[in-house]
Amino acid sequence: MEHIAIIGNGISGITAARHIRKLSDKKITVISSETDYFFSRTALMYVYMGHMKFKHTQPYEDWFWKKNEITLKKGYVEQIDTAKKILLFSDGENLKFDKLILATGSKPNKFGWPGQDLKGVVSLYHKQDLEAVETYAPNNTDCKRAVIVGGGLIGIELAEMFHSRHIPVTFLVREDSYWSAILPSGESKMITHEIRKNGIDLRLQSNLKQINSDANGNVKSIVIAETGEEIDCNVVGLTAGVSPNIGFLEHSELETNRGILVDRNLETNIKGIYAIGDCAEQRIAVEGRRPIEAVWYTGRIMGETVAQTICKKETLYTPGHWFNSAKFFDIEYQTYGWVNSERHMKPNEAHFHWMHPDQTKCLTIAFDKTTQSFLGINTFGIRMRHEIFNRWLDQNKSIDYVLEHLEIANFDPEFYKNHYKEVLGKFNAEHHKNLRLKKKNWSQIFTLKS
Repeated sequence: MEHIAIIGNGISGITAARHIRKLSDKKITVISSETDYFFSRTALMYVYMGHMKFKHTQPYEDWFWKKNEITLKKGYVEQIDTAKKILLFSDGENLKFDKLILATGSKPNKFGWPGQDLKGVVSLYHKQDLEAVETYAPNNTDCKRAVIVGGGLIGIELAEMFHSRHIPVTFLVREDSYWSAILPSGESKMITHEIRKNGIDLRLQSNLKQINSDANGNVKSIVIAETGEEIDCNVVGLTAGVSPNIGFLEHSELETNRGILVDRNLETNIKGIYAIGDCAEQRIAVEGRRPIEAVWYTGRIMGETVAQTICKKETLYTPGHWFNSAKFFDIEYQTYGWVNSERHMKPNEAHFHWMHPDQTKCLTIAFDKTTQSFLGINTFGIRMRHEIFNRWLDQNKSIDYVLEHLEIANFDPEFYKNHYKEVLGKFNAEHHKNLRLKKKNWSQIFTLKS
């Protein structure tokens, strides 16, 4: 019986395991040094905030794995003998495989800051990170202040976590507005305002110079590079992005760049060895996409794709339209398609932007200024239906069509006040048009007949 070994029990590795089992009776072993069972990484913050226990982050019951004949092995792979097809573990054990899937995920970036490995320097990616945050920031008595370095989505999650336990937070962001490399300026300024409104000491255009230690090797303070200001703190969250977790492959025959290089079938340079998820780097990226995309849904698609290739027929990785979601304190964020920040806008890309006066709801629609084709949408504080925007992008709908049908895409609860008339009114005024909202009905939501 062919043996498939999978290193990594995140969304990519577990999706691959589940779909291989659906398609075959192959022997499957999933290996992880992090946890016994698969869990939802995006839920880690809610464990710390007291909304759930860690066991609630596990989508499957413990009996699921035995019932589905998926063997789980706890251990750290130190080396891969690709010629003999053997995994060598840190404890001296080894495991033979016929095909191998690498799904080792990401690790937080560190840039050689003095003190970056002190006790009390944390991130939020692994279960062990959650345990470290709980250890060094259990309350606002033992932790007088936390400093977060880096303005991404993990950074805002850590800020909300510390804030939930009334721990003062200083947030160092190198840009002149929060996440301005990703968001259009109006949205970036709105989120900057929301962060400060929640009492976070947000320091823009500020970089970390060093982390200082006390006599016991614990974090004592940080120093800001631009000003030399020293800020006393007990915890430092490093959230300046992530990179593929491939350090253990340093002496391997597998070809790597930033990540493990794969073709469109997700196969590496060695036949029968595949890489998926955050650790995989496309040799030739899918048009309009990045070679490495560390988001859960692309990891899930890669897991499904590699299962098809291993069990049925070679299948090309096709990520579909970009989408993502997040939460900035009380403001929910969704994005479908591409809406670039001003510094990264395509030559023919134009934006329409609307914001509610209370600065907690807004949307930005990107479109082609020549063809008027809809390119993407960002929404904040307004919930939309993913499947509808996916279809509109497939159908190359115009911005006029999208605006007239916005109410169809609405996913807010019944009786929740929407603002589509105001949105359309602003667009009409700016573009000298007379578009009208199409009335919402459920058949349109699922069939979208033009």
